Amino acid sequence: MEWKPLPIGVDDFEDLISHDYYYVDKTLFMKDLLDRKGKVNLFTRPRRFGKTLNLSMFRYFLGAEFSGAERLFAGTKIMEAGEKYIGQMGQYPVIMVTLKSMKQATYEDAFYCLKEAIAGEFRRHDRILSEISYETDREKFLRFIERKADPEEYLDALKFLSDCLFRYYGKKTVILIDEYDVPLENAYFNGFYDRMVALIRSMFESALKTNEHLEFAVITGCLRISRESIFTGLNNLNVMSITAEAFAEYFGFTAEEVKQMLTDYGLEENLETVRQWYDGYQFGNTEVYNPWSVINYLYSCYRNKKAFAKPYWSNTSSNSIVRTLVEQADFAVKKEIEALIEGETLTKPIHEDITYDDMDSTQDNLWNFLFFTGYLKKIREYQEGDTIFMEMAIPNREVRYIYKNAVLRWFEEKTSSENLLPLYESILNGDTETMAEILSEHLMETISFYDYQESYYHGFLAGMLKQMGKHRYIVQSNRESGKGRPDILIRYPSVRGKAIIIEIKVSRTYQGLEEKCREALAQIEEKKYEADLRQEGYQNILKYGVAFYQKECMVKMQSGSPCV
Repeated sequence: MEWKPLPIGVDDFEDLISHDYYYVDKTLFMKDLLDRKGKVNLFTRPRRFGKTLNLSMFRYFLGAEFSGAERLFAGTKIMEAGEKYIGQMGQYPVIMVTLKSMKQATYEDAFYCLKEAIAGEFRRHDRILSEISYETDREKFLRFIERKADPEEYLDALKFLSDCLFRYYGKKTVILIDEYDVPLENAYFNGFYDRMVALIRSMFESALKTNEHLEFAVITGCLRISRESIFTGLNNLNVMSITAEAFAEYFGFTAEEVKQMLTDYGLEENLETVRQWYDGYQFGNTEVYNPWSVINYLYSCYRNKKAFAKPYWSNTSSNSIVRTLVEQADFAVKKEIEALIEGETLTKPIHEDITYDDMDSTQDNLWNFLFFTGYLKKIREYQEGDTIFMEMAIPNREVRYIYKNAVLRWFEEKTSSENLLPLYESILNGDTETMAEILSEHLMETISFYDYQESYYHGFLAGMLKQMGKHRYIVQSNRESGKGRPDILIRYPSVRGKAIIIEIKVSRTYQGLEEKCREALAQIEEKKYEADLRQEGYQNILKYGVAFYQKECMVKMQSGSPCV
């Protein structure tokens, strides 16, 4: 069977069709939008859910500057929808600008990327230059192409271009703005949010609010940013977030579409794997799969139909919002994150009119961000008074991986910056009470998962001891090496120094901690963990049995034969 190439990273509709990539037909999106006749339409969806490709589809279907639409859309669903829609093909001048390149470290660099995007769109329409009547307008048009326009001129660049297009075509303009909130999110995390808000607000007001030559506009982004900050006075704004039932099936892949894709590639038996890893989103009442991850997984199965599923979506974003949640979490939020990772749900008030400035005001706002950006899914919703509550869970194994990875990375960075000398000194000096106290305190600060399994505590303790290498000690974690090796082995490079053997156990009760410590010490003796160290020449060997129960820790030491 010959597979069609999969469109990984292909978000230009003409490129996708011309090169015969596999395409999940979403062209009826245009029919539904044209039927509803919304003036300014905002669609918010998580990253990598097909927003750019859908806008590109609009551009090629409606654009008067493009003559090959009949070829591109041959055989698609929109061509079967009737003359009412086919008759609108190529009937509008179209402006399409993506703001995703504005994810830069400084305002100046972000503004430079905006100038590049605007210049590209003016170049795409440079055929109309010869028909612009006024010399001042021609000069202004050229300034945008050459990136020499004054900064304030960019505030109405889209409105100016739509005016020029109207004079050339005699028809109002369709404006498509992709990833409008990327510069806002980036500016928030890089410290120039207010300047970016002012820039984007001014651009939107001129292009979408006071533009007499606007036919309609489609805007996409990840989050709904409140009217007060961006869409000031824009009373004709229609918002379709992930909670809306309308247009739900046009972003991401539906269950039927995924099943058909797997059939087309002879991978029907992989359906359950795909469901566990990449399903779980719900837009309105429609079940949705992550399209980016599904396509990447199918690509991985090109030579090996049993290829392992991987977290492809985790590599497409900085996951800054998850990190912020973890770093700001108090004890109650930590418990909620632990419950989510274990597959439980939580219920929070949900509201869509938020700004990035709201993120730090309450933990509930941060849960809102996680929900609307795809890190949580809807289980059910209900209303109490004026407040809508959402019961939420982690969507799938892929997103659960992101949470776990963020937690572990945060903990490693946190411990690497802390002074753990008191812990190391207590280990070297046989101070079991101080060891247990420090470890318990750090357990209270971190987030646990795996239902408190031994592997979790092993990773926790190994992370705490990692920095002993800076103090000339060698730390080895041998859990993956099989039986006959201690959980953690610490030794000084010279046999004249100390060697430490640590064995870890997990208790089901607080009362059972001491017994588990003694069980760990007995295992050290039974399996003769010190034999190799003695053979190497180490004489001063400390043996620790460490037992954990949830956030509690107990340590017992055996030096020679007695237990301390």
